[in-house]
Amino acid sequence: MKRLKVPPAIHQFSKTLDANPAKTLFSLLSKYRPESKQEKRVRLVQAAAAEAQSKEESKGAKPKVLKFGVNHITTLVEEKKAKLVVIAHDVNPIELVLHLPSLCRKMDVPYCIVKGKARLGALVHQKTATCVALTEVKPADAKALEDITRVVRPMFNENVALLKKWGGGILGSKAQARFSKQKKAAAGGHIASPLQ
Repeated sequence: MKRLKVPPAIHQFSKTLDANPAKTLFSLLSKYRPESKQEKRVRLVQAAAAEAQSKEESKGAKPKVLKFGVNHITTLVEEKKAKLVVIAHDVNPIELVLHLPSLCRKMDVPYCIVKGKARLGALVHQKTATCVALTEVKPADAKALEDITRVVRPMFNENVALLKKWGGGILGSKAQARFSKQKKAAAGGHIASPLQ
């Protein structure tokens, strides 16, 4: 696959976030995991018990959790509600998320590409997730989000060279050996003939 010429739109998914910023990012994202099915069941049972005792149920504030799903995140980016979009690099077929980087750039929403759709899936209690987004964070985490945004903007949103760079085109070992032999022969001033 490395020998094929890869267009820039697809090649940009081979450049992912480095290990240290990714570690910081995932520690922030793990604070905003949505509730699991078991947690939701417990919450609903407690709410039903409180309602059965005719207590006044107080509706809490809307929970601040990760949003996931390509269609949902596309809508959030179009409405400029997303604060940070995280896309997996190994989505198959890649066409599912191919539009997201350019859309995020157009709407000026910071985004980054990370390794592993399974890592994103684990954050939202799924097997895999193509992308996740943060729409709002607690005031205590605002500084952490700002730091991450400051790191990912130059790497992804403002990196114009990444959009023009073609990938792949790596020759096989036999072809590389042949070209290096031809280059040595040309540098030596003569071309090796089969009779010598």
